[in-house]
Amino acid sequence: MGKKKDILKSLSLITLLIVEENKKSRDKMTAFLKDKVKEIYTASNAKEGLTEYKKNMPDLVISDIKLPQEDGIWMSKEIKNIDKNVKIIFITKLSDSKYLFDAIKLHVDDYLVKPIECDILQSSLLNIAKSINLEKKSKQIINTLEQYKDIVDERSIVSKTDLRGVITYVNKPFEDISGYDKSELIGRPHSLIRHEETPKEIFEDLWKTILSKKTWHGTIKNKKKNGNYYIVDTIIKPILDINGNIEEFIALRNDITDLEESKEYFKNQSEKSNLDLKESIKKATIYKKAIDKCNIILRISKDRRITFANDAFCKISGFSKKELIGKPYLLIRDKNIDLEEYEKEISKMQKSLDKGNIVEGRISNSAKDGSVYYCKYTVFPIEDEKGNIIEYMSIRHDITQIIKLHTELEETQREVIYKLGEIGETRSKETGNHVKRVAEYSKVLARKIGMPENEVKTLFAASPMHDIGKVGIPDSILNKPGKLNPEEWEFMQSHAEIGYNILKSSNRPILKAAAIISYTHHEKWNGKGYPRGLKKEDIHIYGRITAVADVFDALGSDRCYKKAWETEDILTFLNTQSGKHFDPDLIKVFMENVNEFLEIREKYKDNF
Repeated sequence: MGKKKDILKSLSLITLLIVEENKKSRDKMTAFLKDKVKEIYTASNAKEGLTEYKKNMPDLVISDIKLPQEDGIWMSKEIKNIDKNVKIIFITKLSDSKYLFDAIKLHVDDYLVKPIECDILQSSLLNIAKSINLEKKSKQIINTLEQYKDIVDERSIVSKTDLRGVITYVNKPFEDISGYDKSELIGRPHSLIRHEETPKEIFEDLWKTILSKKTWHGTIKNKKKNGNYYIVDTIIKPILDINGNIEEFIALRNDITDLEESKEYFKNQSEKSNLDLKESIKKATIYKKAIDKCNIILRISKDRRITFANDAFCKISGFSKKELIGKPYLLIRDKNIDLEEYEKEISKMQKSLDKGNIVEGRISNSAKDGSVYYCKYTVFPIEDEKGNIIEYMSIRHDITQIIKLHTELEETQREVIYKLGEIGETRSKETGNHVKRVAEYSKVLARKIGMPENEVKTLFAASPMHDIGKVGIPDSILNKPGKLNPEEWEFMQSHAEIGYNILKSSNRPILKAAAIISYTHHEKWNGKGYPRGLKKEDIHIYGRITAVADVFDALGSDRCYKKAWETEDILTFLNTQSGKHFDPDLIKVFMENVNEFLEIREKYKDNF
């Protein structure tokens, strides 16, 4: 009952234009739908219909094919020129079949045969309304994602370079700190801002690291356009394509000029032998207060007990100094991290510190209320007058908001991809859980065959869009309850290529992978699949994995043309199609781990 209510709610959110010459038919549809949709506009001919569309921009157009003067085909072409994604339903007589091919080429969403039955009309509208509202929601999510990106762009100093180190992008904070305009930076080598005091060994290490596809982190002194300098804490990450090749490099920086100048000044002042002892103590106290005021400070004994925490640490952790001093460092451990793994990382850090090294990194801790906060840290070993290490001092900066924003961006991107996948599935009356299950099956199968984790993540993110090309298939074919005729089947098969064409031009690794999956997941191991009849390893591994996941789930689900199969029958079918439809190695791995796939199906089962 709840699901039916949600569907009717979807219909109530759309606006509708009815173009029908016959006033009686027009009034009948209007009377039937007026309490079911948000708004109805009407017209009696094609030109009037086009005018009404331009004026009100409705979500859906219902039009007779045969109209006075210009026909419905002409009007729909004009409307599609305004908005290619608008939903259109044609009304036709059986004798109007010669118009069908033109309607299909226009990618209309459905066509109904006169005389119109109200329940059939409502059913068609309900299906399209779900798709319309899902697309609106996806646009809202994409808009939000873009705003999140803008926030990150505003908070950090960002640049991108090609493989030769030539600048391809800078944001406004980069222009502000360097003194250069974007036009003076794009197309120039990054060495333009290199300061002569930065050791060349830093850049040698930087290039060696990023060309080995690893992230580099360090401090760099750069030169402004006016000759002054600035110092930045820098992270440079190589961006890889789906084949693991480096496409470009992205760098995020924080301005630490003031902090570094304070450290250098403190060092120089401490080294002056002619300073009065009292003056030295006074200045040391001032510098200590300055550092204490601007940073989160924690000191820890060699047996890992907290010996000091400043006010900033108490504020972020929620503990008082009394609750912290003398307590084991384990008190603030992030409880989401396995204790054994945590002990291993702490021991590794302590060994490095005991060798006199300074350790930098990122850490998560649990606050008193159980919430998790994140910090960038630099840990220094503190020595006594004989050079023996007596404790460790950690200087931290709160990056919780940045981490949460990054996590939210990833979750939003994943939701956008699921919503795009659901558009195709909703039009074919399949559930959003189908794309979730296919993604989960694909991830498990990819891991079981030893696929690298970065590719597993790409496949997991991209597989929900395997049937996105269904947006280009009319509902009359997509949801036909019986067997498709040869012409309809040929048109249905085109969804693989439609999906590929939608996604292939993207430079984003996930969308590139989705294009490959859309194009290849209906190919068969024996070469009898479509659209290209590829064989064996000529079929991309993404497509082979998704094929197994998609068919396993489809056979176990109700569709408009069949009932769900029993599990035993599905497994028998997969075994008999090993080496025919499916990669035999993948079927072997699937059968060896079948219980994991059945658990996923149960976890994400459809509830209706």
